[in-house]
Amino acid sequence: MATGLLLVGAPVLRAQSAADDQREAPEVTRLTIRGVRAVDVSELKNSISTTASSCRSLLLTPFCFISKSHLFYERKYLDRKELQRDILRMRVFYWKRGYRQATVDTAVAPRGSGVQVTFRVTEGRPTILRKIAVGPQTEVLSARDIRTSVSLHAGKPLNLLMLDSSLLNLSIKLWDRGYADAVVRVDTIAVDDSAYSADVAIAIDPRWKATVAELRITGNEVITPGTIRNSLTLHEGDLFRRSDVITSQRNLYESGLFRHAAILVPPQGDSGKIVEVQVREAPLHEARVSGGFNTADFFQLDGTFRHYNLFGGARRLELTGTLGNLGAAQLNHTGIFRNTLDKVSDSDRPAFEQPTWQASAQIRQPWFQSPRNTLAFGVFAHRRALPRVFIDRGTGANLTFTREVAVRTPASATYQFALTRVEAGDLYFCVYYGVCDTTSIRAQRSRQRLSPLALTASVDRTNEAFSPTSGILGTVSLEHASGLTISDYRYNRASAELSTYYRMGRGVLAVHGRAGIVRALHSTGAALGFAGGQADDVLHPSKRFYAGGSQSVRGYGENQLGPRALTISAKKLATLAGCDTSFATISQCNPNALCTLDACKSKANPNGAPLPDRDYAPRPLGGTSVLEGSVEYRFPIWRALGGAAFVDGALVGNTGLLELAKGDGAVTPGLGIRYKSPVGPIRVDVGYNPGIAEDLPVYTAVTNANGQQQIVALNSFRTYDPVQSFFDHLTFHFSIGQAF
Repeated sequence: MATGLLLVGAPVLRAQSAADDQREAPEVTRLTIRGVRAVDVSELKNSISTTASSCRSLLLTPFCFISKSHLFYERKYLDRKELQRDILRMRVFYWKRGYRQATVDTAVAPRGSGVQVTFRVTEGRPTILRKIAVGPQTEVLSARDIRTSVSLHAGKPLNLLMLDSSLLNLSIKLWDRGYADAVVRVDTIAVDDSAYSADVAIAIDPRWKATVAELRITGNEVITPGTIRNSLTLHEGDLFRRSDVITSQRNLYESGLFRHAAILVPPQGDSGKIVEVQVREAPLHEARVSGGFNTADFFQLDGTFRHYNLFGGARRLELTGTLGNLGAAQLNHTGIFRNTLDKVSDSDRPAFEQPTWQASAQIRQPWFQSPRNTLAFGVFAHRRALPRVFIDRGTGANLTFTREVAVRTPASATYQFALTRVEAGDLYFCVYYGVCDTTSIRAQRSRQRLSPLALTASVDRTNEAFSPTSGILGTVSLEHASGLTISDYRYNRASAELSTYYRMGRGVLAVHGRAGIVRALHSTGAALGFAGGQADDVLHPSKRFYAGGSQSVRGYGENQLGPRALTISAKKLATLAGCDTSFATISQCNPNALCTLDACKSKANPNGAPLPDRDYAPRPLGGTSVLEGSVEYRFPIWRALGGAAFVDGALVGNTGLLELAKGDGAVTPGLGIRYKSPVGPIRVDVGYNPGIAEDLPVYTAVTNANGQQQIVALNSFRTYDPVQSFFDHLTFHFSIGQAF
């Protein structure tokens, strides 16, 4: 077993001696570790001191190719003493993970102007845990508690890190039940080196239950002790539990009132604990302005102002404003934005290219009757756009009550009263409202009340906010709107989302699912002003379900997967053979017929050809049910750069969830690049659209007998397949944050 520096071969030795004459500490131009099978090589590299020269940042890589200046390139030099210590560090790394016979050799060879350092690892045979005993058995911890707390299992290598985690998990379980002074320790570790096996015994002594005898608050200057006490779930006389300590500390930080908050318990041999709450106050006002861009909303600007202690009591005032869609008119159809507003008709494009905005003011009262409760009241106004679908203008107010039913598990009840006006194409009203003349459509664009009562619950058991590597994240939402909630749009809606994350090799497997269903109430038509029960199944477009986009099925553009219809001008239909565009007969035109213009004829098609698919504009209509799923494997590439391979799929239709197979659906694979930035992962994804041909209904606008414009549906469907080349199959998305 080698424990020192090994110089391989005489030529290497002579070259090294020459390098020593020129420089005592040569530059390390490459670092290689060979023979690693059982552990993560990146973790092993992080455990040693020797590193290779490299570019300071991924963003500086182009400059590093041009120049090795210290501004761009960070040089690392060989420290021979640290190199010898690295051998010991690597052996300890393996020892802790059960590979007690691992050996490490090194070789240093000249490379360019510096040297290449190679570590050769022989992992050897692991020491396998034969059995683990935890006891003595007590009434405090059940067999299931012990089983779920101990992460070290028989038949696996003797991993001392997992053993430490098991001790910690058992201690936490006992503390959460009031046994803060419990003792959990390793009783014995019996290793048989000849048999490569070991037995472990863990001893548990719960001792006594601990209570909070006194709360002491220090460090506050402006914030009153009463306000601080209101944020604590610890109270004098209660059991002293770890979950209450964590929740209380989290409440102090989330209040925004403190730069630092710590809950300490000096060593005490008594069951009555004196708990010290130490705080350092933060500024009570905050203002922020930020900006960004993505392929769904072009450029955006956000501004926020917060007052963290309005009128005392940690009452928070928050003012927010957002401007989006900036530069849409100039950037549409260029570069990465080529799919954002693709196929929007010329008449609708100006509306979708205008800026979108949202403004809101909210007063939030934490600790409403309990540290676990929050009451919030807000007012808002907005002009929001769902690209290629509709524009929603609205103003209103909302009232929300939230209770933290468990750690990172809030449940909320929200009532919202809003006056909303839908700005959508005539086609939308014709298909889903049942009114196709422009006069009636104009009347339906007036303000209506959208006032649902919503119940929402979520759970967050992930280990990181931006890029989780383990845990689950889920949300369930129920909405009801009717005459009882003073709403003109009346419906019942339910939706659920769940994401799970698993470590797999060097990467993370992320799985996401979404399901939803919405149904309009029969009184909707009358509430919206329709006669005779007409349009009883009308839904506000924001309550329908859509799929496709950077956070959905990435082989499609935003909202482009699901029920759709095609629109085309009557002028273009007039070029088709046998098409009379008068109001009485235009519905009989065949959208698949040949174009009779000379421009449509060629040597290949002397009789003409059908109009190209680009002449038809697809309109997403949304569905009343959705079932969506994604599987994504995220893996490291180099430093802050990572990659992802994914498969997304969804079904969107106007049936129940059990009949969704009759709806519109697709499965799209793809690849992506991730850059880990301070604001979250910067993400570029490329999804592959299979280019499935669809038979879609076709609508056009024509003047009726009364001289009014009216939407007319053609009797024949159009076979629509816009994918003509390989690049037409590719859909690009650029955004910040993981897809889920």
